[in-house]
Formats: sequence, C-alpha cells, structure tokens
Amino acid sequence: MQKGLEKRLKLIAVFIIAGAFAWFLIISPMIQFHHHESTLEEAARRYFELNPDQLPTGERVKTLSLNTLYKKSYLKEDFHIPYSSKLCSLEKSWVKVRRENQEYRYYVYLDCGFLKSGVDHRGPQIQLTGKEEMTVNIGEKFEDPGVHSVVDDTDGKMDPTTVVVKGEVNTNKAGTYEITYTAFDGFRNKSTVTRVVNVVKVFSGIVKRDLGELPNYSGNPDSNYVRLSHMYFRIYGLTEEEDVILIAEEDVANVGYTKLEKWLDEVYIPHFTEEARKMLVESKFCNMKLNEKDMDMTECNSYTEKRYAYVPSIMDINRASGKTENFMKPSTISWTANAKNRSNAYVTRDIFYGDSYGKDYLLLPSSYNYGVRPKIVVKGDSLVVGGDGTKNNPYTFEETEKAKGGDALNTRYSGEYLMISGTLWRIIQVEKDGTTKIISEDTLGTLSDRPMTYSNPEQSQLTYNPKDKENYGYYINNRSSQYIDTSFFVKKEVDVPIYEKEIIYGEEKSTYSYIVKISPPNMYDMFSAQSVQRGKHSHSYWLINSSMSKERYGGAITDIGVPLNETIAEYDLYGVRAVAFVKKGAVISSGSGTYDSPYKLK
Repeated sequence: MQKGLEKRLKLIAVFIIAGAFAWFLIISPMIQFHHHESTLEEAARRYFELNPDQLPTGERVKTLSLNTLYKKSYLKEDFHIPYSSKLCSLEKSWVKVRRENQEYRYYVYLDCGFLKSGVDHRGPQIQLTGKEEMTVNIGEKFEDPGVHSVVDDTDGKMDPTTVVVKGEVNTNKAGTYEITYTAFDGFRNKSTVTRVVNVVKVFSGIVKRDLGELPNYSGNPDSNYVRLSHMYFRIYGLTEEEDVILIAEEDVANVGYTKLEKWLDEVYIPHFTEEARKMLVESKFCNMKLNEKDMDMTECNSYTEKRYAYVPSIMDINRASGKTENFMKPSTISWTANAKNRSNAYVTRDIFYGDSYGKDYLLLPSSYNYGVRPKIVVKGDSLVVGGDGTKNNPYTFEETEKAKGGDALNTRYSGEYLMISGTLWRIIQVEKDGTTKIISEDTLGTLSDRPMTYSNPEQSQLTYNPKDKENYGYYINNRSSQYIDTSFFVKKEVDVPIYEKEIIYGEEKSTYSYIVKISPPNMYDMFSAQSVQRGKHSHSYWLINSSMSKERYGGAITDIGVPLNETIAEYDLYGVRAVAFVKKGAVISSGSGTYDSPYKLK
C-alpha cells in the first residue's frame, strides 16, 4: 500500500516538473509572443487613428514595420526573443493593413527567432530564364532572357510581366553588372532575384573583331601586343579552333636550328608561370623543307608533332607582309621554321646588309646560333583583364599575382623588370638558394662611356677566366662596379661551359666553375639575346660560353645583335652585359615589374 502511494507521488512529481518545463519553455513564451502580437496590432491601429490619411485605398496594402512604430513612439515596450536579450527583428516584423468588405483588416507578422507569426509573409518565388550568372564578350549584343515564372504560396501562378526589372548592361565596357527582378504578391510581400552579367574580354573575340574577314595581322599593326608570363608577344591570328597564335616580340636566346625543339622544351617553356602554362595549347607547327626558289610560299604542307612552342615559318612571315612593313621580321637575325636539308636552314631579318641586301631570307648552317623568337598558341577562351593591345599597354591576363611593397624579390617571376641605381635589369630565374638571377637589359655604361674589352691576343684558345688579369673575364668581374651599384649582389659560383669548337647547345665537353659577383650571359639562358624592347637594343657584349679550339672560337654578340659563329679577331672589342645574383633578403619597395614600371628594391 505504502509502495503504491510512493509510486503515485513520484508520477505526480514528474507531471508537475514536466508541466513546469512546458510552462516555462513553451506555454509562457507563446503567451508572451501572442501578447506582443496584440500589442503590435494595437500600436498600428493607434497610428492609423491619428493618421487616417495614411490608410490604404482600393486594393492597396499599407505596411508598417516594427521599427517604424518604435521610431514614431507608438511602442514603448521592447519585444525580446524568448530566453534572450536580443530584440525581435525590427525590419522583418510588421503590420499590414488592407480594406476588405468595406472594413480595414490588420495582419500582424512578428519574427522573434524560433517564434514567428503564421500570417503569409513570403514573397513570390521568381524563376529566371537562363542562368543567374552570365558571361558576355565585350562588344557583343546582350538580350536579357527575362523571367520564366512567378509562383506565390497564396496567390499561385502570377503573371511574369508584373515583375519589376532594373539594371543595365553596357557591353562596350568590361565589368560586372547586376539586373534585379522584384515581384510582389497580393499581400505586398516582396521577393527579389539578381542576375549577374559579366562583360569580359574573351581573347579570341577581341582578335576576331579586330581582324574582321582578314586571316591574320599584317604590316605593323598597333593593336596586337600581348604580355603573357612577363614576356612580350604579338598576336598573329587564330587557329581553326579559334585559339590565338602569338609570336614573341623579341628573340629570347640564340640557339642552333638543330637544337630548337630541345631548347624550347628544356629552357623556354619551364620559364612560363604555372597558370600561364595552363593557357598554352599543344599544336602542330610548320617545319616544311624548302628550296631557295620557294621563298614566296604562303601555304605549308609539313608539320611537327604536337608541341607547345616552335618558331614562325616562312609562310607565316610571308602572309604577314604589308605594303612597306612586316612585324614578323625582327631587327636581329632569327631562325624560321624551315630548313633546306640537315645542314642548312633559313633565317630572316628586317634588313640584310652587303651582298644579301634586299633578301627576305638567308640560308645558313643549322649548327650556328641565331635568334629564337618563339611561336605559341594560347586558348581562345582566355580572359583578357587589362590593356588595349598597344605597345605601351599590351593585353594582359590574370596568370600571375601582382607584387606588393614589402614582397621579397625571390617570390617574383622570370621576365619581370627591376631598376637598381638607374640600371634596368630583368629576372632570369629564382635560384634554389633564394638568390635571384638577373641580367642587365643593356650593356653597362653609356655610348660615350661604357666598358669595352678585348681578349688577350697572345691566347690562341679563347676561354673566359675571371682569375686571369689579361682575360676579358677578369675585366668584367672586377671593373663592372665602376658602372653599376653591386651592393644588392652576392658572389656566386658560375659555370663556364667549354665546347670542343663550335658553341652548340647541350654539347659542352667540360665545365669550369668560378666564384664571381658579375659575369657575362650564357648564350642559352633566357633573355640572353640582344634586347630590343621599345625599339631600343643593347650593344655588343661578351658571352660566358667558351671554346677549346685554338682557332679563337668564343661567345660574343655584335652591335647589330648577331652572335658570332666564327673566330674572334685578336683586338675585337665587346662590351659588358652583366649577369648577377640579387641577395636573398632583397625586398620590393615599389613598381609593377614591367618595362615601364620596374621594381625598385630596398
């Protein structure tokens, strides 16, 4: 009996506790919530009693937000979310009034966290025709696809033409534009959907509009300049797949014809940034064999296997010929993609001298080192983010991150420019030890005052040696500081490639090593060919490449940008184009890394 009584008492206690929880957690908050709803409605009624001219007419709906009633002092009591110090939503909570059956009816919606009024408070659901984010190429016509449907929980399907559309898209100016679509249901609940329209410069679209019906650029156009991976190019035209063909604006090195593919694969392509390499398209390039009588051909019928880079063909150059100019002909001597046989291939230049004057192409030994002016193909759907295609403002892409003041130089990219005490330099590459290998854009000094030196005439074997006081290497390493500030540079071990006779890429027989602060360029390094940026060019300079031959074979570039493929005379003078290594801790203070806005260091 006593046990039964205890059991009943426990059940009663449980019910009492459960009831208490229900009261405090559910019932009491709901009572308070409904009290707030009533208080909110009363405040709205007082507002309209004192402002009867604000009452809606016809089928209109008037909305008063909770915030408005607070601001106008029709409410003094704060509405809190249960068990919280937070207020109920001031903007989402409202009272709507509309005339029904000759009387005004009030609808209250209160948003207090997990407690919300049951009245219709959602706007219609708007479904757009097409995607909510669209991309349009600059210059193309844009037609808004509009609204597909509008459906409301209460009103059902609504007329899409009632949607209010705002926003314009200027397809003549790249940028991001927004179009907003706003709809109201019968209770004046509002919903808005936004369509984002990106007006972009699609690379192939720019080229197509610029060329019109023409197959490629010709003459010397002023609107086909490009900077990609901090190297400068000219647009040639489009492939059948509408990818874009680019030709380097300048020679990047001097390499023998037979070694072109090897050098392009091993040196050139790895100097592109990772993102830029993703933009390249593997393509087949013309390498048709020609006889001298075929120099005016414009069609090719023999191609390489698919690869990322080669050099322009005679056919490419012929198709680009204008009335008086041809942007495909460089001021240096550069290889074309065409050979006559294993031993001889063709070079081109804007003008030849002597007996070759007036010719477009010369046939020269394929083992000789001449300019490499790469030809590449870039994805046509690449987005241009800057520039207008002019020489001073070339088209650019978003394939590299911009530098900020305070960034370390050794975080930057091959091809970028920097200024050190008035001398312009270009980054070759960042070394594994954190130093940055750079090359001066021009020879040191000025035309009236520049270091020039000749090799020791008593030496039959012409070999770079910075330890020999009679050697041009000693002069370069020890006297260059008279012309440039070397405080940013560190001494580094440099390798001197030694060849049996002719200097041929990858065929050095031995290597000497020296620790120096300044050295000449290696013929096969990036940007070691004569610089011709902005119509300016560097003057004659020594190269580090050396020969074992007693016929005085050596490495040098002449004033007109031609690498020597023959013996060097005893008293031939050549200047100093310097290669140095910037110390690991060098920091950028300003600049954009371009030719016109080089980095400055601190």
